Amino acid sequence: MRALRTKRRLPAALIALGLAATLGLSACTSDPAPAPVAGTPSPAGSGAVEAKPATLTLQPAAGAANIAPGDPVSVSVADGTLQTVTLTNADGKQVGGELAADKHSWTATEPLGYGKTYTWSGTAAGGDGKPVPVAGQFSTATAKRQISASLNVGDDQTYGIAMPIALTFSSKVPDRAAAEKALSVETTPKTEGSWAWLSDTQVHWRPKEYFQPGTKVVVTAKIYGVRIGDGVYGKQDVTSSFTIGRSQIVRGDTRTHRMQVIRDGQQIADYPVSYGLDSDPGRVTHSGIHVVMDKHPVYSMSNPRYGYTDVNVPWAVRISNNGEFIHGLSASVWAQGKKNISHGCLNLSPANAKIYYDSVLMGDPVEITGSTQQLTTKDGDYSDWTYAWQDWTKLSALNA
Repeated sequence: MRALRTKRRLPAALIALGLAATLGLSACTSDPAPAPVAGTPSPAGSGAVEAKPATLTLQPAAGAANIAPGDPVSVSVADGTLQTVTLTNADGKQVGGELAADKHSWTATEPLGYGKTYTWSGTAAGGDGKPVPVAGQFSTATAKRQISASLNVGDDQTYGIAMPIALTFSSKVPDRAAAEKALSVETTPKTEGSWAWLSDTQVHWRPKEYFQPGTKVVVTAKIYGVRIGDGVYGKQDVTSSFTIGRSQIVRGDTRTHRMQVIRDGQQIADYPVSYGLDSDPGRVTHSGIHVVMDKHPVYSMSNPRYGYTDVNVPWAVRISNNGEFIHGLSASVWAQGKKNISHGCLNLSPANAKIYYDSVLMGDPVEITGSTQQLTTKDGDYSDWTYAWQDWTKLSALNA
């Protein structure tokens, strides 16, 4: 049998010593420090953040002069909040503005005028509880000349996948970079594109590749009050919102005398065509990516150099500004699909021309191959697709 294990008793003196040690430790523990009373100064080195007075930033600053009316107008505050902000002109009229929800900024919501003096007023409250006045004056520039601008696209319209955006100014733009900074194109889905200056008065935007069908586009030229040269300013903002429609591409080869229509990736038509006479550089249809520019049920054509004036043709679709159309012509049906005899246009039978005409959107691409002459920048307003992408982007004033 295993012997029973018994508990060993500690001597009374050792128990008393342990109790004394425990009491001694308790006596050395201090009580928690009382919380500081609100409003009393924090002791040095306590780590508390000291309340600061409000610091205001005015844009334009008090005392500023010759401010472009299109420049940003705002008030912001650090270490505090804005209580009230008012901006008035010399006649006492208030400029519309909006105070941010967090009261850290105020922004003007309407443009300023030319050659006027404006006065800031209002109050901000700092973290230290003390008020800081919003105060001061500034003046805007006087325009020597204002230039307007217009767009080639309209609100709520639907365009083809190759549609360029063209902004045309009423006169020469002295500072292209300043003007271009005021331009924007927003697309859904996001589409890579670039502005390019094609003349002193015209700047175009086109995508790197054709637009995706269904793309939503918003173009804005926020040029009012923008300084775009010595004393030259933009006259008014211009904007447009539009949609890209289905994909429709015409592909034509002058050597086969035919023209295919490809819609959303599927061929829907293959028409016999007579292109421009190949042996005459003045009549040959140019190879390259054309863009549908407009269309007419009946169009009167004249070319005195080749001896004809006021010849009416049906179902005419313009694809360049050098006289190239896709249109119907009964007189050339015998040659369509066999020979190229036109003066640069794509001749279809009137019946086929009507079918194509009814399917067309402005901005549809027409891709021609096989001829001896290339479409160039000299061939009209919509020669955007004659540029390689790297060459196109070099025409942006912001890449110069």
